[in-house]
Amino acid sequence: MGKIKVAIAGLGNCASALIQGVFYYQNADPSETIPGLMHVKFGDYHVGDLEFVAAFEVNKDKIGKDISDAIWIPPNSAEKFSEVPKLDALVYPGPISDGVAPHMRKSFRAYDENKVQPVNVAEVLKETGADVLVNFTPVGSEETSRLYAQAALDAGVAFANGIPTFIVSDPDGVWPKKFEEKGIPCAGDDIKSQLGATILHRTIVKLMLDRGIEIDKTFQLNIGGNTDFENMKYEDRLKTKRVSKTQAVTSLLPYDVPTRIGPSDYVPFLKDKKICYLYVEGRNFGNQPLKVEVKLSVEDSPNSAGVMIDVIRALKIAKDRGIAGPLISISSYAFKHPPVQIPDFEARERVEAFIRGELDR
Repeated sequence: MGKIKVAIAGLGNCASALIQGVFYYQNADPSETIPGLMHVKFGDYHVGDLEFVAAFEVNKDKIGKDISDAIWIPPNSAEKFSEVPKLDALVYPGPISDGVAPHMRKSFRAYDENKVQPVNVAEVLKETGADVLVNFTPVGSEETSRLYAQAALDAGVAFANGIPTFIVSDPDGVWPKKFEEKGIPCAGDDIKSQLGATILHRTIVKLMLDRGIEIDKTFQLNIGGNTDFENMKYEDRLKTKRVSKTQAVTSLLPYDVPTRIGPSDYVPFLKDKKICYLYVEGRNFGNQPLKVEVKLSVEDSPNSAGVMIDVIRALKIAKDRGIAGPLISISSYAFKHPPVQIPDFEARERVEAFIRGELDR
C-alpha cells in the first residue's frame, strides 16, 4: 500500500518516542506477537510504513534541523531506545499563538517573533505530500490546535489530535462538520497511553461495577518531570485536560461519585517518568468497605506512541476508503475524550471491525 507520510506539530517527547518506535519495529514480523505493539500490521499497513516528512516547532534550537537530529534536543527527555537515521525532513517554525505559556518560554526556547516568521503550515503539508498531521502541541494550546486543524483542512490532510483541545469531540459539532464537508477523516481527542493512568482507572472502575461493587469515591493523582507536567503547573493550562481525564472515567459510572483526577505536580528529576496513584473506595457484599490503591510508574512518552501509530494507520485507511469526519471506533479506543465514549473492550472490537471493513468509521 506504500508509505504513510506523517507531519507532526510539536516535536517533543511524544514525537520522539513515536519516531523512534517506527524504526525500532520496522522489521517486526506480522505473523508473530510482538511485545509492545497492539498491531504489527493495521489493515495493510505495517509499523514501518510510516514516513515522517515535516515537523512544526517553536523551539529555536530545533527549527531548521533534520527531524532525526531535533528529537534529541533539550528539553526533550524521552529515553533513547532506537537509532533514527537521517530523514531528510525539516523542522519548520510553527505558529506560537497560545502554544507557549508565559512560564514556558524559557523551557521551550521559543523563537523571537520579531526575527522569525512561522511558515504557512498548509503549504508545507501540501509540498511534503503529508497524509496525516499529528497534533502534539502542549496542553492548553487551544487556538494553536485549531490553527493546525484548519491547516489540515486546507491541505486535505487527515488530523490526529493528541491533546485535550476538543476538536474531534467539539460539543458544538462545528469542527467535525468541517472535516466531513471537506471529505477528510479525523481522530481524537487526547491520546490514551497503552497502559496508562486513564485506561487502568477505567478498567478498575468497570471491573468493580461489573462485580456489583458500589463505588463511593475515587481519585487519580499524577506527577512527572517532563515539559508536559511543567506546562501544566498552572490550572489555566490544564482545564480541558482535567475534563478529558475525568470524563473518561466518570462516563462509565451510572451515578455521581466524588472524583478528583488530573496532573498533580511537576518533579523535574523524574524527567520523562510518570508516576500515578489511583484510589477507589466502595462497598461490597453486606455493605462492607473495600478500597483499591494502585501505583503505576512508567516512561510517559513511549506509553502513548504505539497507540498513535495505530491511529495514524486508521486515518490512512479511512483516506483510502474515502471516509470523512470523526472516526468513532479508533477515537473511542485510543483517546480519552472521543466524540462517543464506549467501553474499552467494545471499542477494541469496533476497531477490529473497522480494519476488516465491516464498519465505515
